[in-house]
Amino acid sequence: MAGKKRSPKPDIILKNYWRNNERFADLFNAVLFEGEPVIQPEELEDLDVESSTILEHRNYAEGIAALRDNIKVRKRSTAHGIELVMLGNESQEHINYAMPMRVMGYDYSAYKKQYDSNAAKYNNADGMEEDEYLSRMKRTDKFLPVITVTVYYGRKPWNGAMSLHGMLDIPEELRRYVNDYRMLLVEARKNDLILHNANNADLFNLLEILLDGSRPAGEIRGRAIEYTKDRRVDRAVIVTAAGAVDNRIDCNALEQRGDVDMYNVFEETRIEGRAEEIIETGYEFGLSDDDILGRLQKKLTISLEMAQRYLSKFGKQNV
Repeated sequence: MAGKKRSPKPDIILKNYWRNNERFADLFNAVLFEGEPVIQPEELEDLDVESSTILEHRNYAEGIAALRDNIKVRKRSTAHGIELVMLGNESQEHINYAMPMRVMGYDYSAYKKQYDSNAAKYNNADGMEEDEYLSRMKRTDKFLPVITVTVYYGRKPWNGAMSLHGMLDIPEELRRYVNDYRMLLVEARKNDLILHNANNADLFNLLEILLDGSRPAGEIRGRAIEYTKDRRVDRAVIVTAAGAVDNRIDCNALEQRGDVDMYNVFEETRIEGRAEEIIETGYEFGLSDDDILGRLQKKLTISLEMAQRYLSKFGKQNV
């Protein structure tokens, strides 16, 4: 649609938020270690960081980064040398019933990139046993383990599979012979994560308020305003929460309004983003203007006059 200012896409906003090492480490500690600070922020490096440790894996790292929302390498010194683990973070706005297979694909890609990078070193059989040369991998070669955490920001409870077995129709007598692949899922709307990073705690608390489908929109708005004011919620958290609930927030307007009115900007732009989505979807399915107006009123709990304003702003005449 012409003449409209586009805001950052939700996936970009979420990627930027989780790029921060303190927040990223806190999330993984909450998911993997019940909040214990096992992973330290200073141990994390983005895969495209220029460093001697990561440079060895740079070829496959770049390929993985193109697929992932966020992926970092945890580098830790141990009694046996340097220990490396790859940590990936995925953000989901909608339920994806193929998510276990998708995560399996991400992880396989990471392992395959490591294998290909390693195999490229072996151009001949010098110093290799026959099986090693045929495998293009020495018996002593080891790869970095990969752990992926998916954060789901949808309003509905996750009702999809949590592992590959959940996607398969397996005869019970064969189940134990079919390899499974489980995924690590966090539901933003309701979780029991033990978070120590203040921004993360505010983000998930605010999302729990905003994604509560059991309350009227007015009550949700009031609770969110109260929370952001009482807690003096950081701007980055407001922007991320807005992105996570499919809002196209105007960040320039957000800064001009200041901290006190941050949520008001958030709420106004969130509703506009939803209205535009409903209108575009309506036209895609061939609905009439009257049908679209009805859907706007019902889904956004707004008056006919307000629905008409949105249709005028985002309707066919602006395409």
